[in-house]
Amino acid sequence: MSYTDLPRQSALNERHLALGSTLDAEWNGMPIPQSYSTDRYEETTIVRSRAGLFDVSGLRIVNVSGPDAEAMLNAMLTSDVGKIAQGRSAISNIVDENGSLIDDVLVYRDGPQAFRVSHGGGSLEDVLPEFTEGRAVEAARDDDVHILSLQGPLALAILAPHTPFDLPTLKYFEHVRTTLFGRDVSLARGGYSAERGYEVFCAAKDAVAIWDAIMQAGEPFGIVAASWDCLDIVRVEGGLLFFPFDMPKPDTTPWEMGLAWTVDLDKPDFRGKAALLARRGTERFSQVGLEILHHEAVTPGAKIFKDGLEVGTVNSTTYSRHLMKSLGLAHLPPELAALGTEVEVRTETGPLVANVVRTPFYDPMRLRTHPADERTA
Repeated sequence: MSYTDLPRQSALNERHLALGSTLDAEWNGMPIPQSYSTDRYEETTIVRSRAGLFDVSGLRIVNVSGPDAEAMLNAMLTSDVGKIAQGRSAISNIVDENGSLIDDVLVYRDGPQAFRVSHGGGSLEDVLPEFTEGRAVEAARDDDVHILSLQGPLALAILAPHTPFDLPTLKYFEHVRTTLFGRDVSLARGGYSAERGYEVFCAAKDAVAIWDAIMQAGEPFGIVAASWDCLDIVRVEGGLLFFPFDMPKPDTTPWEMGLAWTVDLDKPDFRGKAALLARRGTERFSQVGLEILHHEAVTPGAKIFKDGLEVGTVNSTTYSRHLMKSLGLAHLPPELAALGTEVEVRTETGPLVANVVRTPFYDPMRLRTHPADERTA
């Protein structure tokens, strides 16, 4: 099947092809540039030291508006949407009646009754009808929106001269409607790289022009177009989870993923609240980071053993040339989750020694995304 047969198409396909992508991978029905002709480790080095531009339009955006928009989202999500101020966003989750994760989302509040919900491969849109029914709310996917993500320590310097908004004032998880290179956009501070970054939400008709303008503006700074192979490296280095790959068990709870901070049990009832209360304290595993004593990435899904018994799985992996370590995001029983615990990862080439370590692997204090001066402001 050709990439042109997929139901969703990025306006940037021709740019990706010119960069050496074959567009033979897809996500959410859209072709993605899994790799370019450039080396993914070189791309990672540039993202870490300068800036890289990613096309993450494969995310799905659902616009939610109306008098009951907040109430509807609060009934569906685990966090309290009422605590999100206009111009800010927050990570949340959706669980089923059993308290099991079925999607993770990022909720942007554009106005008192206007939200955008960004999600990846989960079930948000499958369950939406049961929450919108009987409420004064409109919820519709926006397949026109394109998302260009500029990530790296020089991202601010590249973008700031080209928008009338005072971009240095935009804090992490804040967003604003403005223009960039003279075109209407929503600019959000954030990303999936563990670096300072900005996500540009624009209409499909403007995506190519904005992509080209960012690449041109970034040329003196050493910008690179960055592939999804690079994105996977930097997000694992940053200890950032990817639904559903880091939640392979279909009955995983937020408690087991270290996501208790996304659950607000003080708000009125929401779907799965009773089950979450009942399952709190019964966690079967903990989310951990592993350093694996190997010179390559291990295959995701590798089994973990302790004293000859299978005890968990490695869910996301990468070899970090930046850190010179083989890394894994894994699930282990709580009693084996302590820092320094040694386990065995079994691979096709044989058993490997691994140790539980602190995450994120890169920038453990998250000073890149949350600078100290912003924390005290």
